Amino acid sequence: MLRHVIAPSSGWTKASHAVVRDRRMNSDAKILLLYVQGLPESATGRPLGELAQKLEMKGRAYQQAKKQLIEHGYVHEWRGQGDGGRWVTEQLFTNTPLTRDEARAVRARLSPEAAGPMRAERLSAPPPSAQSPTVGEPTPPSAGGYVPEEEHVDENTPHPPSEAEPDPEPEPDPKPGPEPETGHRPTPAQEPRTERTPPPPRPSPQLTRAERVLLSLRHTRRELLLGVGEARALAVEAAKWLERGLTEPELRHALLAEPPKGGVRSAVGFLRHRLTHKCPVAPAPVAPPEPPPPPVRALITCTSEAEEDHVFRPLGDETECADCRRATAYANWMVDTDTYDFPPDMTWRQRFVAVAKADALRGEPA
Repeated sequence: MLRHVIAPSSGWTKASHAVVRDRRMNSDAKILLLYVQGLPESATGRPLGELAQKLEMKGRAYQQAKKQLIEHGYVHEWRGQGDGGRWVTEQLFTNTPLTRDEARAVRARLSPEAAGPMRAERLSAPPPSAQSPTVGEPTPPSAGGYVPEEEHVDENTPHPPSEAEPDPEPEPDPKPGPEPETGHRPTPAQEPRTERTPPPPRPSPQLTRAERVLLSLRHTRRELLLGVGEARALAVEAAKWLERGLTEPELRHALLAEPPKGGVRSAVGFLRHRLTHKCPVAPAPVAPPEPPPPPVRALITCTSEAEEDHVFRPLGDETECADCRRATAYANWMVDTDTYDFPPDMTWRQRFVAVAKADALRGEPA
């Protein structure tokens, strides 16, 4: 290490190597010691705390530095009560560590000069017994700020209080009449029944299960500890999960999965947010089942007057097939209109049956 040192010609303070190299004191204590050592005599009447504020040393730093200076014998303090009843603290500062006895001897030698300003301040205040008495005459104590009772007279009260009305005399009980000859005593008047408040409704099974799941989360993660009231308030949102088909293990896994990186600050807020924003979608309503198809009926023979017998499967109580019923309808239409026009989609068999039926209705031979 290279060193370049120039001794100052003025404005310097001698510092002992024992102070600078002392490892028992921190830098704040050493700086305060050197700062006070280099002050002029006119500044010695100020307390050590005021001098430390000029170094921007306050609070914990000043208390620690002062404690070290007192422990190692650089600062000594004496507290005493003066003639005026005030408590005064005298401080002795030295750049050489002194014992308690050595500091007491130095204080006795410097007290006429160093303690002069403090003693003058202590003597300037008159003793408590020499103060002037309180102005006024003694007065009786007042109870709570109320006026004494003897001053409440009729002359000072514009509206005197009304006298209390006497209590009405109780009416004598009616004498009981003679008992009826039947020997039955009259029934006493029924006493009014007190209305009992109905017991609170029992919670639903989903609420009970949801509350049990919320209270069990603390066994897995200690930071999710809930009170009974908090779990009961959150059970309303948790019950919605159970009503939508989730089981208790699935609800517990959804609340414990993916914990936040910074930890949970509020168990109630974290669980309420997760229960509200991650609630599963309600299942769609189940459509009613379709009615079963009608039973398949057996094949029957068509009763129409056709050349060939044929069978069909009826849908209701009909006895003719669809083709024969259509041919019958066209036959009636041809008899009424006396025409032989057929629609293009009519098959030849339907046309033959329609002509045969129309001829039969006219009475013509087939």
